[in-house]
Parts: sequence; structure tokens; C-alpha cells
Amino acid sequence: MRGIVLSAALAALCLPLAAADNKDDVNPQEIITKFAAKEAEFREARNNYTYRQSLKLEELDSGGSPTGGKWELVEDIIFTPEGKRMEKVVYAPVQNLRQIIITPSDENDLRNIQPFVLTTAEIPDYDISYLGREKVDEIGTYTFSVKPKKMVTGKRYFEGEIWVDDRDLQIVKTYGKGVGIKKGDEQFPKFETYREQVDGKYWFPTYTHADDTLHFKNGPVRIRETVKYQDYKHYEGKTTIHYGDVVDDKSPATPPKKK
Repeated sequence: MRGIVLSAALAALCLPLAAADNKDDVNPQEIITKFAAKEAEFREARNNYTYRQSLKLEELDSGGSPTGGKWELVEDIIFTPEGKRMEKVVYAPVQNLRQIIITPSDENDLRNIQPFVLTTAEIPDYDISYLGREKVDEIGTYTFSVKPKKMVTGKRYFEGEIWVDDRDLQIVKTYGKGVGIKKGDEQFPKFETYREQVDGKYWFPTYTHADDTLHFKNGPVRIRETVKYQDYKHYEGKTTIHYGDVVDDKSPATPPKKK
């Protein structure tokens, strides 16, 4: 936005990890290697799910009350009969934002940065620092600071913190903002994204929230943004898609782990 923006492989023993005081006896490099591989699995898995994505962005006054400027968008992520993934707009009233303009960077952040995934192929793009252990809604996590090493024109990155489940080794919470080489007076809000476990295996983004004041050259603008990701359903197409661990059909079924 001008005014606002909404928001390959690891080298052996050479992860971009900043020094940390490792008082809890963990190996950050090993954790990063494992969770990045799990995140790659998760990205492939999510690409085989349908879901609904609902966005509401409001302009606020300094006290946090809506001023009337608003952008709403509801899309279903679905597949065509031929199995091609597509976005179907379900609800899109006329946008009436008054103080900010949505740019392609905003839309990129909405689709790719706010539901942030950090895979093995992307690890070399970032400096990652281990911050320690923390509980997130009673879930034990490893916390990392993530920042791009350098920025390439036309590409968006995440900058902030991630919380990685200490059992499933997947991201369960993200806090930060989308960054990149700006075009004009673009500003980007800080956001927080939470994930929940779907189908007993992968942690899917379900909720993103931002409430931030963006400081433009012509003055500050406060915004509030909420994104919901709902109704995840695995796509059962004509082609069988395999990912994750290989299952031995002869072995007894194992119930999904509950959180």
C-alpha cells in the first residue's frame, strides 16, 4: 500500500544463525534444519487443501474507532475440475479506503507473508537467532528471531519472531511484518498470525490480526486488519498426492495426536 501495505538447500553445518546464549541445552542449528524440512512438507500439504480466506481492513482514528474507510474480501481457495488451484471471490464490496491505497505488495503480504512459511529452500535468505523457550497457550515452543540478509527488488520477506512447537517442530505463531524494497511512501503494519493443527498432523494458519499506526509523510494512519482462514478440507482429486511419512498399510492405524 501507499499509505499502507498489508501486510536452496541448507549448506551443511553452515546455517545463518546468530550467536545465542544457549542456556536450555538445545541445538538451534538442528532445530532449524528439522523445522524447515517440516515446513516444506506443510507447504506442499497446504497446497492440496481448499479453504476460505476472509479479510477485513479498517481505517481507525487515534482512539481506535472506525472512521468509515474499509476493505473487505472473502475468497475460496479451490480446485477446478481439472485439478488446477484457483481463488474464487465470494464477497468483495466496493472498497472505500480514504487514507490508504492497496498495492501489489499488500496483496502479496496477505497471501504469502502473513501466513508465513519458512522452508529449507528459504533458510539461506535469512539471519536466524535462537531466543529461547516459551509457552504459547500451554504449548512448549522454541522462539527465533528472523530477518532477511538482504532484499531483492520485487521480492517480499518476513521480519520478526516465530514460535516453533517443540514436539511437532512446526511454526505455531508469527509476529512481525512484511518487508522489502519500498516503492514510494509504503508502510507495512506489524501483524500476529496463529496456527492450529488440522487433520492431526500439520499446523495451518487460522487467524491473523494487525492493529498498528503507519507513519506516512503526510501523517499517521491507524489501521486494524483481521484475516481468518477457515474450513480446511483436503482436496481429493483424480491424482493421488503423497507427502510426509510413508504409511505401511499393513501396520495398525495410529490415531492423530491431540493438542
